Amino acid sequence: MASFTLHGISVSRGIAIGRAHILMPAALDVKHYLVAEEQIETEVQRLQMAFLAVHQELQALRLDLPKDAPSELAAFIDVHALILSDPMLAEAPLDIIRSRYYNAEWALVTQVDELSAQFDEIEDAYLRERKSDIQQVAERVLKNLICSEQVSPQTCDKEQSHPHMIVVAHDISPADMLQFRDGSFSGFITDVGGQNSHTAIVARSLDIPAAVGMSNASALIKQEDWVIIDGDTGVVIVNPAPMILDHYHAQQAELLRAKKKLNKLKKTPALTLDGTPITLLANIELPDDCATVVEMGANGVGLFRSEFLFMGRGTGADKLPSEDEQFEAYRRAVLALKGRPLTIRTLDTGADKPLDMVEHTALNPALGLRAIRFCLSEPQLFLTQLRAILRASAYGPVKILIPMLSHAFEIEQSFSLIEQAKSQLRDVQIKFDPAIEVGAMIEIPAAALTLPLFVKKMDFLSIGTNDLIQYTLAIDRVDYEVAHLYSPLHPAILQLIASTIKAGAKKGIPVAICGEMAGDISLTRLLLGLGLREFSMHPAQLLSVKKEILNSDLHRIAPHTKKILRTMDSAVIADVMHQLSTL
Repeated sequence: MASFTLHGISVSRGIAIGRAHILMPAALDVKHYLVAEEQIETEVQRLQMAFLAVHQELQALRLDLPKDAPSELAAFIDVHALILSDPMLAEAPLDIIRSRYYNAEWALVTQVDELSAQFDEIEDAYLRERKSDIQQVAERVLKNLICSEQVSPQTCDKEQSHPHMIVVAHDISPADMLQFRDGSFSGFITDVGGQNSHTAIVARSLDIPAAVGMSNASALIKQEDWVIIDGDTGVVIVNPAPMILDHYHAQQAELLRAKKKLNKLKKTPALTLDGTPITLLANIELPDDCATVVEMGANGVGLFRSEFLFMGRGTGADKLPSEDEQFEAYRRAVLALKGRPLTIRTLDTGADKPLDMVEHTALNPALGLRAIRFCLSEPQLFLTQLRAILRASAYGPVKILIPMLSHAFEIEQSFSLIEQAKSQLRDVQIKFDPAIEVGAMIEIPAAALTLPLFVKKMDFLSIGTNDLIQYTLAIDRVDYEVAHLYSPLHPAILQLIASTIKAGAKKGIPVAICGEMAGDISLTRLLLGLGLREFSMHPAQLLSVKKEILNSDLHRIAPHTKKILRTMDSAVIADVMHQLSTL
């Protein structure tokens, strides 16, 4: 077998070696035939049962999410459940069966093709990208209909399944990735995707090597081919020569030894070589995640994504978590942290994290009624959450973090509602921390450009780099067609981050970064040089970042960082970043 190399986008570090398992699109196996008139309703029922089965699969996946599941995964599953219920997908194929006498698979593929063509004509990048979500949902229904033996590694004969399986696909849905999580696989390769695609985010959170944006890998790689993923470079080697295989096996063993060494750093204080203390915090979704936070030696939680308590609960306001339910979740987290601070981000719904009770009609949800905008439009819902957070603050250090602020009136209204929640608790004599700290997410360019307004009002700031990059560069961060333009090292991004950190330091208020940049070890020294002293990331990334901090000298880093901030030349930035990595 001939050996060849493919180049894609590196999204998750490490080396994976194993046999390829090709995730075949179910649509390729669809049969096209006409059904007899008397069989039409039977065919309709067959498709309806497939939709029901997928509904149940998604529900089960949502309920069985492990505590270390990636942060965005539950939201992705909820989005797919909403798409599955949409009449354009769930009902239109039934009409095709009845009117054209198509078999169920053919009818579904016909409707999906029609929807895909409509999405291709949409100018808005965010909505155009949603085509892949529709196709992924349809794939699950088709898999149910045709029971393909090639749709999932878990359906293979276990005796024939290689213990180090590498999944190769055009794209992988978040729900499928969750199923693969407990399977015998060691890496992912996809034709599409970018640095912040669903697959990339999940792979990083699971600490599994992955290469995305490979264009035609799923067509070129054959079932059971030997494959190497070099997660550091985004290179995939297919059917490697024995000498190459031995080389990567040795590298893989070295990485494993290095990972074991990292575990020894759990109790080591995060100090730079010059003695500067750095605060390392964790991002979590559920109270149970706090056990991992403590185990990894984090200083606390810098981001509790509270929206995960609200999702996947069905329609109707009565299905939302009550004040008591929220309070118990927050209190559990506070107690589990054993005195470490807990920063709770208020409900950040919208875009790719919808609530079942909300009808989404915005032309671009990423720019619509989301996060604090939604909370201020639903003050009773917001007050319920604020009271729950305040009540939990009586049990340990708690902070409130407000997402997507951009206007002065939003800040004023938020503080007004916080004071109202405090007053309501005082009226019923319920204890809370009256001096609870309130911070703002800096994730909109308008916020980063009006920092005097924020540092005057807020106790702390947290930079959400994922959205800050997306909104500053006008790039949908999960659209693989523009993935090459998504860059945390764009001069505009670096200037906004640097000015935010500087403004906080001048006013004497802490500034953290809680986006993907915080957990990227290639950026650790740059962020230190920009003045960052608080990092918040997925718990799996904490020890790697700590190691970088322990090996960094701020006095040596500072001159290089100043050079980066003085240039707009990407080549100069890349050269200085290389110099930083060798210090």
